[in-house]
Amino acid sequence: MKIITGPALAAVVGGVLLSGCVPRIEVATPKEPITINMNVKIEHEIHIKVDKDVENMLKNRSDLF
Repeated sequence: MKIITGPALAAVVGGVLLSGCVPRIEVATPKEPITINMNVKIEHEIHIKVDKDVENMLKNRSDLF
C-alpha cells in the first residue's frame, strides 16, 4: 500500500472537507399575510385669488351661492 503525502494529500483532504459544504438557497412564502400599516395624514389648503370687483360682488350679493 502506497501512502499519499504532500500536495496530493492536501488535495484529497481538501476535497473531502469541501464536499460537505453544499450551498443551498431556499425561497419560501410567509405563513402569515403581509400587512402594511400606513398612517398618513393629508392636509391641504386651497387659496383662491380673485379680482377686487369679483370680491366686492361676492360680498354684496350673498344670494349667488
